[in-house]
Amino acid sequence: MQSVNDTRISEFILLGFSEGPELQPLIFGLFLSMYLITVCGNLIIILVALSDSHLYTPMYFFLSNLSFADICFASTTIPKMLWNIQTQTQVITYADCITQMYFFIIFSGLDIYLLAVMAYDRFVAICHPLQYMVIMNPRLCGLLVLMSWITSVSHSLLQTSMVLRLSFCTEVKIPHFFCELNQMIQLACSDTFSNNMVMYFAAMLLAGGPLSGIIYSYSKIVSSIRRISSGKGKYKAFSTCASHLSVVSLFFCTSLGVYLSSAVTQNSHTSAVASVMYTVVTPMLNPFIYSLRNKDIKMALKRIIGVPAM
Repeated sequence: MQSVNDTRISEFILLGFSEGPELQPLIFGLFLSMYLITVCGNLIIILVALSDSHLYTPMYFFLSNLSFADICFASTTIPKMLWNIQTQTQVITYADCITQMYFFIIFSGLDIYLLAVMAYDRFVAICHPLQYMVIMNPRLCGLLVLMSWITSVSHSLLQTSMVLRLSFCTEVKIPHFFCELNQMIQLACSDTFSNNMVMYFAAMLLAGGPLSGIIYSYSKIVSSIRRISSGKGKYKAFSTCASHLSVVSLFFCTSLGVYLSSAVTQNSHTSAVASVMYTVVTPMLNPFIYSLRNKDIKMALKRIIGVPAM
């Protein structure tokens, strides 16, 4: 196996969604709109959480970090795709492809870890309400976010360094709208056994671990809510985690659906279209889920823009 990249390969071709030029303006307008909504919506969440002292709590600290990760997550793929459509080119250089893959792995992983951290926050808030402020102190909150960053960056460095060792010979067309790890490994003409093993092991460990933590947290939350005698108390307890549960369901169901369907159909074009759900649609919908279902966010927005509370 070659230990260095084949120097003949300097660029890749991103096939995107359609080779038909008549559909490109529609795709450009659709993705530009979704990207602007994603950036503006998540930016508003961050600014509201920073501007209103009523939101200086662990929950909104994690939410603002999630919004930042979502902005970066969408920014790793959509701008390059829009640029390619606008310039009518499908080329991405080898260096840009590796860089895009590196940051995509970081921010997709960061999304997963922050959702797990937020599930733990809701678990403590509902199952141990009297100890909440003691357990979820600023030091622990900062440490949880820091560990999420360290794990994401370390995982991305590992995967990227292993891709750098692969050789790419003649087939340089990527049937996707961004440089996705699995697609890059499939295009290599050198031995990819170790890459596949590391990729699948990391997926089970670094994605399965947070997902197991989320499931465990919500199993305890449901048990605690069931022990509440009053219906009003049950509703209030559930409403504190309804937004987070919606985001978790949307992210994991779409991402798992993409990878399971791609494994069954082996259709790269279908996988590219389905990937839009968790790479573009989910980051775009998160601000709406939290703002429309969250009274604190809505009240903070009214205070900032000067609308009197009803």
